[in-house]
Amino acid sequence: MYFGRICLLAALGCSLGACATPSEEYPSLALRPAERVTGTMQPPLPAPYVPPPTPAAVVDRLAQLSGEATSAHRAFLAEAPRARTAVAAARGAQVGAESWSVAQVAVAGLESARSRAMIALADLDRLYVDAAVGGEELTRIGAVRDQVSGQVDEQNATIEGLLGQLR
Repeated sequence: MYFGRICLLAALGCSLGACATPSEEYPSLALRPAERVTGTMQPPLPAPYVPPPTPAAVVDRLAQLSGEATSAHRAFLAEAPRARTAVAAARGAQVGAESWSVAQVAVAGLESARSRAMIALADLDRLYVDAAVGGEELTRIGAVRDQVSGQVDEQNATIEGLLGQLR
């Protein structure tokens, strides 16, 4: 049995050898000129995206929110001198003293006016995100949002400064 397997393998090896030809007759495995990459291909440039204009309802809402924020900022600016006077009177007073309490109430009035502006800013942020997700034009919304954000930043700085004087 073992001898039979050896003979079978030898016969197969001899028969395969008979199929071989000299190496000059095999085709080359090197790249042929037709297989070489030549030239360049440039993909076409996509057309620039032009967002649709801001819908009229959003423009109306922007005007409303801008008006609310401006009104809140005016109320803040009108309330600020009274708060500054109260804080200046309370400078050096003990926590819980009458002048300190009056100053805290005045600063709370400023915070109330600021909160109205912050509500308008939050609504503007929502409009901005909705427009960005929808691929709509952001310039108008962004301009109003930046304006209101600047007002709120100014109000924050005023409140922080007054609270810092009360400490």
